[in-house]
Amino acid sequence: MTSSDMRIRRIVQDLRSAFVPTPSYAKLESHFRTLLEQRRADVADGIVNNARGIVLVGQSGSGKTTAIRELIRQNKSLLQTDPTKDICEFISLQVPSPATMKFVGAATLRALGYPYSGDKQGPAIWDQVKVQLKLRQTSFLHLDEAQDLARYQTDKERQSVVNTLKSVMENSFWPTGLILSGMPDLKKIVNQDPQLARRLYPIEIGRLNALRDVTPVLDIVQKYAARAKVETKPCVCSEGFAQRLMHAADYEFGLMAEITVQALSKALFSDGTEARLELQHFADVFFDRSAAIDVMNPFVAEDFARIDPRQVFEFDGENA
Repeated sequence: MTSSDMRIRRIVQDLRSAFVPTPSYAKLESHFRTLLEQRRADVADGIVNNARGIVLVGQSGSGKTTAIRELIRQNKSLLQTDPTKDICEFISLQVPSPATMKFVGAATLRALGYPYSGDKQGPAIWDQVKVQLKLRQTSFLHLDEAQDLARYQTDKERQSVVNTLKSVMENSFWPTGLILSGMPDLKKIVNQDPQLARRLYPIEIGRLNALRDVTPVLDIVQKYAARAKVETKPCVCSEGFAQRLMHAADYEFGLMAEITVQALSKALFSDGTEARLELQHFADVFFDRSAAIDVMNPFVAEDFARIDPRQVFEFDGENA
């Protein structure tokens, strides 16, 4: 590998690790800091209060996972987040499938470093979870893809889920704040019980708007390009381009940023550090992601609004 290739790889790595703050992230961090400060004050004074939490909702590609990852990174100096250490104040895991409370409890125990094995029922497993949360001094438990807790379940089963979640936050032994992130179906769990809803700060990552968000999207593309020290051609600075990019990302912020980084990466690897970002780089990225021919590529097709950007192997039947 040449020194030029290494330099480009470092630039791309830097782009991939860059985080673009959004209003929803600012809200997430503000609520989290409030909860953390209250928990610190309670522990210092020996007070046991019911914990509160956060529910973060957004479509696939909206940037939920990235937001939680950035939240942990930004607060590393304030709380211990290394799951390999005896004390870990923030534990994160993805809800397993099938998402029964028994399997979720077992997965939580494993995330806490407890080698669970056995045939205990859900309530007994969650009793163990609460003990381990205390031993690890875990103040926050993050469940990702939490909408699966309500999938294929009856109202009675969902209420059991709600009761278990509430018991974690209400535990007089060691109350733990919950951070739930997932798709919009997660709202079914939160709205199942008014008590649970009151204990969770709601945050929803909204979709991009084809008119309102033109300028912010163009600004983000320019910021990424400036970070990579890549010039942009006029074709990626127009309102029409911004609307094509938003549509290609299905109006999800996270996907929009991801496609932009991939387009810059393609420009750099194709043309080196003298590259100039242009529309074709975005079109090539969309093709790589979907295998769509030009008439089904939002960066090429004239009538791009009719294209479903989530589909792969798409082709236009009239031109097949």
